Amino acid sequence: MFYKLNVQDHIRVPPDKFGDDLEGSILSQVKESYEGHISKELGSVIDVIDVESVGEGSIIPGDGAAFYECTFTLLTFIPEDKEVVYGTVKDIADFGAFLSMGPTEGMVHISQTMDDFVSFSKEKVLTGRDTNQTLKIGDACKARIISVSYKNTNNPKTGLTMRQDGLGKLDPEEV
Repeated sequence: MFYKLNVQDHIRVPPDKFGDDLEGSILSQVKESYEGHISKELGSVIDVIDVESVGEGSIIPGDGAAFYECTFTLLTFIPEDKEVVYGTVKDIADFGAFLSMGPTEGMVHISQTMDDFVSFSKEKVLTGRDTNQTLKIGDACKARIISVSYKNTNNPKTGLTMRQDGLGKLDPEEV
């Protein structure tokens, strides 16, 4: 789910930015610190929308930079359990498919790709034995999030399923 979050933090403005526009300097520092940041609390930070307020600055001895208490708005994506998401198959391995879901990726285990016995071919295609359904790189899909793990914040894991009614590979006219 996408969210607009208001965040309050102390932002460091280095001395070489002291002559510049304060809000512009703070915005650039916030973007540098937060864009691309991934955490359980914030999810994946996509963009810094705006700086809402800037408090009084203070200088910490030995640093030389000014620190300002600021409130700013972030656009984030936080994957939620049981949420239905759209994605595109980015890669296929013998154990499943990787879906690109905008700012993040998820993995569909081979057993969760379709209601059929599924086989993997060297051409990176998953095929259902009885239905002859296929799943290949570039296919648009609809999936449900079944697990989210931030154990490694540099590489969060999102588990997906496509084995429920209304989920799976989309027809070209649905895209």
